[in-house]
Amino acid sequence: MRTRFVPAAIPAVLCAALMTLAGSASAQLHDPATPLAVAAKVALRGEANSIAVREMRIVRKNDILVVQADMANMGRTDRTVFYRFKWLDNVGNQVGDGESWKQMTVLGLGQQTVKSVAPTSAAVDLRLEMNVEPR
Repeated sequence: MRTRFVPAAIPAVLCAALMTLAGSASAQLHDPATPLAVAAKVALRGEANSIAVREMRIVRKNDILVVQADMANMGRTDRTVFYRFKWLDNVGNQVGDGESWKQMTVLGLGQQTVKSVAPTSAAVDLRLEMNVEPR
């Protein structure tokens, strides 16, 4: 009976490759029309259902972050979008009490801009949390 030598690094490499593939599959929940830099700021709850965040503008005015995000409906049917902004400090902790969910209708092939202002100057980053209702 022959025994095969399997270096200890091979299972670790296979495990890392599988985790990378699994991470790539879950990260693809955003609409392909959403740029990757913008998708990194979007926390999608469920599927995008043809809603793409085409552009996100973040500026600091009087030491407070201000954001505007353009949501585009890539489909022909109207979509209901629930969204809120989550503001984060320099270590990733939430700043402030958090915003309440807002509801908006994005018409078929239309675009809407959403805006928000950070609650304090401690906010240095953000996430746009979204839930798009299927039809």
